[in-house]
Amino acid sequence: MTERRRVFSGAQPTGEPHIGNLIGALNNWVAMQDDYDTVYCVVDLHAMTVPYVPSELEKERRQLAKMVLSVGVDPSRSLFYYQSDVPQHVELAWVLTTLAGVGQLERMTQYKEKSDRTGQSFGLLAYPVLMAADILVHKAHAVPVGDDQTQHLELTRDLAERFNSRYGELFPIPERITPEIGARVMSLTEPTSKMSKSDPSPRSRILLTDDDDQIVAKVRAAVTDTGAEVAYDWTAKPGISNLLEIYSFFTGRPIPDLIAEHRDGGYGAFKEAVAQAVAEGIRPIRKAYEALSDEEVAQVMSVGAERGRELAEGTMMTVREAVGLS
Repeated sequence: MTERRRVFSGAQPTGEPHIGNLIGALNNWVAMQDDYDTVYCVVDLHAMTVPYVPSELEKERRQLAKMVLSVGVDPSRSLFYYQSDVPQHVELAWVLTTLAGVGQLERMTQYKEKSDRTGQSFGLLAYPVLMAADILVHKAHAVPVGDDQTQHLELTRDLAERFNSRYGELFPIPERITPEIGARVMSLTEPTSKMSKSDPSPRSRILLTDDDDQIVAKVRAAVTDTGAEVAYDWTAKPGISNLLEIYSFFTGRPIPDLIAEHRDGGYGAFKEAVAQAVAEGIRPIRKAYEALSDEEVAQVMSVGAERGRELAEGTMMTVREAVGLS
């Protein structure tokens, strides 16, 4: 029997998860369980690279873990844990830091953007190295990433190649997996910007815990475009194009079919159909989330951490030997 390729992915516990997280990441986490050996992680150490409130971090990482389980990630099929519970992530990150170039890290788009907003710190600069360690400590073959993480995956590939060249072939070079649709869900209030947990407007995003009335209200208020024709054109009609992608995801129907059905029906009727589809899709996730207790989540994450340490330690034993630390 052929051994399944391993996939790693992590999510930051900052803010409440929204449909952009579901479409761009969490739904794919669930689907990949069928075809890959999957390792998923709440990357709480990454959340410390910008100013934060400790009590909020504690709450948000628990909420995210709960949501990941609620959307369908099965801990009997996937390894799932808190990053900080597996110290081998940080140990490998230090080894990789000795191979990383400062100039390459300073050129990272996210570093430049976040340092402008929150100030420069070594944690923010070294963030992509820890991300590389997250992937490589489990010898992942592939990583699902959106366009905004492409630079970080390229750095991971570079560091794996540098390590292999200097110390011997130990790490696979991870490949990119990109979702066919919804890799970048846009804001409902500013459809040229990515939907974000940090957007000051709560109307910009639909939370996975929103009830039906909240969802309908947000979709009805979504910014659209001039004219009345429903068309898929990201240049001329970014608002409608964004809603079409969201609609397609929640109905499973191709965008051309949705356009044919709603092309001349006006934006009001189209938005109502989108809202009902989203509300219907979110409802079972919200109910699963409400039914899951904090104690159940803590037990799942404890078991996952133990398995994660065991798997990561296998990698680190060979790394220590390769670099002369065994």
